[in-house]
Amino acid sequence: MSREATRVRPKTAGTDTAHTLKDALQVVLRNGKDGQARKESAIRRALSHPVRSVPLAFLSVIIVGAGLLVLPISRTGSDPDALMAALFTSVSAVCVTGLITVDTATYWTPFGQGVILGLIQAGGFGIMTLATLLALLVRKSIGLRGQLVAQSETHTLNLGDVRAVLFRVAKIMVMFETAAAIVLTARFWIAYDENPATALWHGTFHAVSGFNNAGFSLYSDNLIGLAEDPWIIIPICAAIIAGGLGFPVIIQLMRGDIKVRQWNVHLRLTIYGTLVLLAAGIALFAAFEWNRNETLGQLSFPGKLLGSLAGAVFPRTAGFNSIDYGAAAPETLMVTNILMFIGGGSAGTAGGIKITTFLVLAFSIWNEVRGRDQVTVAHRSISSSSQRQALSVALLGVAAVVGGTMLLLMFTDYSLEKVLFESISAFATVGMSTGITYNLPPAAEWVLMALMFTGRIGTVTVASALALSARPRLYRLPEERPIIG
Repeated sequence: MSREATRVRPKTAGTDTAHTLKDALQVVLRNGKDGQARKESAIRRALSHPVRSVPLAFLSVIIVGAGLLVLPISRTGSDPDALMAALFTSVSAVCVTGLITVDTATYWTPFGQGVILGLIQAGGFGIMTLATLLALLVRKSIGLRGQLVAQSETHTLNLGDVRAVLFRVAKIMVMFETAAAIVLTARFWIAYDENPATALWHGTFHAVSGFNNAGFSLYSDNLIGLAEDPWIIIPICAAIIAGGLGFPVIIQLMRGDIKVRQWNVHLRLTIYGTLVLLAAGIALFAAFEWNRNETLGQLSFPGKLLGSLAGAVFPRTAGFNSIDYGAAAPETLMVTNILMFIGGGSAGTAGGIKITTFLVLAFSIWNEVRGRDQVTVAHRSISSSSQRQALSVALLGVAAVVGGTMLLLMFTDYSLEKVLFESISAFATVGMSTGITYNLPPAAEWVLMALMFTGRIGTVTVASALALSARPRLYRLPEERPIIG
């Protein structure tokens, strides 16, 4: 009996040990699977987040566009650097920038130009729609009371009206683009002896490029040859301003039943800021370029006025040019840099840090100088969270421009003045250039592509992410006052 016990006991212990090891292994495998599942779930949640999905959506369109542009049917000839040209053009078109390394008029076939037009339309529609939906999402996340206040002030749609947002954005885009295309087509047909098909194509292309603030042109000299034609410059300027105002502003202006004194803060900042920047831009551009033979000096008096208007509108942020910015005065380039960096309205096709961001910071400084605790605009106080978001967007923009400028200085031999202009133009998705884009090395082209993508997607996603991640603290830490200045 005891022998059998002694014989069985080792077997039982070994069996228990085997079972224990087997159970431990199963636990490890199960924990590994659970960990992998949690990891995959976290990745899915990260990618499905509305703020993070914006860059992925634009990146997908860029890749598809580059794939179409690299096809032989898209180019007029063979080019060993066709892939790089296609990728750069796709990024510039989707980000509605307008910077080019090859001549749009001669390098691309009508099919390639059609692809570019489609990418511009997709980029402009996408940024207006996504920016508006993200704004609604931010408003939705601020709680019931704040949501009711915001809705009563903005008179915009609810988050559930996604289909209505898409439809109204598309309707607005088609309406403005069609109006501009009709005027431009008629002018190209009547005044420039283009056949109806060519006139229609040129009119449509420049209307879409204008409203979407893209700056692509089917002429090798952009709009320099048309600088004194008001029937071309003025409709394009009007389309640029309309696209740059932003969907929420256009919707409120189209309502017609809202009086000026009932405008909300966003509408006031966008409209008044646009008018002030336009007036200042026209005056400064005319003052610096009026008598310069390289730019406005050789034009007639109406042509100089038209050129001054274009010099104030195109930098915000369309990218067309009716003068050679490589021959412009340094003062003009500085003013243009400022206009490009500020940009246009939020939830529109314009780039830059946006007018509202700039003016919120300006009012914050003004109220600080006056010793006021609250920042007020039109008898409304601006929340501290909005001020922090504006400061974050502006400083991140400065950081992007400074970083891009330093890299371009490393990769090229151009002066700081030209490199800084190029860097701001890329980040603000303007598309203006002093003429150096054609001669940049591949490393510098990658820098510009990164700046265009960051400038187009970054300001929207950063502002939305900051608003969505805002959480009130349930406690306050002791305050200290560091020495400022």
